[in-house]
Amino acid sequence: MLSMIGLIGGLILLIFLTMRGMNILIVGPISALFVALLSGMPLFPQLAGEGEANLVTNYMSGFTSFVAAWYLMFLLGAVFGKVMEDSGAADSVSRFVVEKLGMKYAVFAIVLACAVLTYGGVSLFVVAFSVYPMAVSLFKQADLPRRFIPAALAFGSVTFTMTSAGSPEIQNWIPIEYLGTTPYAGWEVSLIVAVFMAVFGYWWLKRMITKAVKKGEKFHSREEDPVIDEGRPLPNPFMGLIPLLVVLILAFSFHDSLKQSALIIALLGGVISAYVLNRKYFKGFWGAVSEGTVGALIAIGNTAAVVGFGGVAKAVPAFSTAVDVMTNIPGSPLIGGAIAVSVIAGMTGSASGGQAIALPILAPHYVDMGVNPEALHRVVAISSGALDSLPHNGYVVTTIRSICNETHGEAYGAVGALTVIVPLLGLALAILLFTLGVGI
Repeated sequence: MLSMIGLIGGLILLIFLTMRGMNILIVGPISALFVALLSGMPLFPQLAGEGEANLVTNYMSGFTSFVAAWYLMFLLGAVFGKVMEDSGAADSVSRFVVEKLGMKYAVFAIVLACAVLTYGGVSLFVVAFSVYPMAVSLFKQADLPRRFIPAALAFGSVTFTMTSAGSPEIQNWIPIEYLGTTPYAGWEVSLIVAVFMAVFGYWWLKRMITKAVKKGEKFHSREEDPVIDEGRPLPNPFMGLIPLLVVLILAFSFHDSLKQSALIIALLGGVISAYVLNRKYFKGFWGAVSEGTVGALIAIGNTAAVVGFGGVAKAVPAFSTAVDVMTNIPGSPLIGGAIAVSVIAGMTGSASGGQAIALPILAPHYVDMGVNPEALHRVVAISSGALDSLPHNGYVVTTIRSICNETHGEAYGAVGALTVIVPLLGLALAILLFTLGVGI
């Protein structure tokens, strides 16, 4: 009983301290310490018996194992995103989309620009920074309430693209290691679910904005609003699209032989092609590489801090009890897997962290039960992208507060609707389709 209180209390503490603005690199160990103390776990290896779990060993094993497995992918992904940003390629692609669609489809243009960049492998954070200036400009010209800008950015980035089949985002690649699948696992169901989320989510977003406009809400300018540098020369948008296509093609071509390591080749190819095609437009190539490297260290450190917490949490008796409950939920085993990953991702505020904690335990269990690995891969990927977008999620906090200068009170309602509820509905649809035998 005390162990369960420690486990639940540690997760609540993790969420609370994160929402209070504390650094996750500090919050992770503090929350893990809380779990260990209430579970009676020794704090240091010197105080534990041979082979016995302890706080320091278990936390650092979880932390370092995640870094060892994913550092190069995080590094190249962040560098690719910064290279696309610094060369103006990301701006060129998003501006092209916006200009072709025009003011009448301002919101759709913003969503589509984010979707194209995200599915091409550009970091979610880079996408938000890149598209935000154009979003402000469009919302201002259309006189739409600016509090919906974070929702438009997030909807285009972290819903129907991030966890879809073929996506180079890390959330679609982590299950490969544990299930022996491909990034295109369950693509038939993934396509149906992605279309559903895109159509329904866009309809809901437009409905919320229209309702607010009818109530008299308008756009309000601010002194700190970004100004698009119209005089800066940008590469041809098709030259900006080519590196995105290179990432997707290389990932597909090398997957069978290299598995998840194909992402290293794909992202490296994206960086090289972006440089070769757009080198004369760079503000500073090596500066972009340096910024990407720092960003990668921060991103993987934050995720690893959560995984380290999971390394401690899964060693206490209460965790085994919780897993037993989740893996014995009546009905489809896919439901149990979806609930487990969703809950852990929600509590940790990290889709990749939720997968990295849950899959080593759940994957062997469900595969031994005869669950189709491709179906499990897709369900796990989609479920990780639902409750992870609760208010304490790093992307949510950064997008609402740092990029858009909004408050959670004003902006999170729409963000939560589109990045939590819509993916949950998509998850339910995916489980239903797999249960009916679609794509299996």
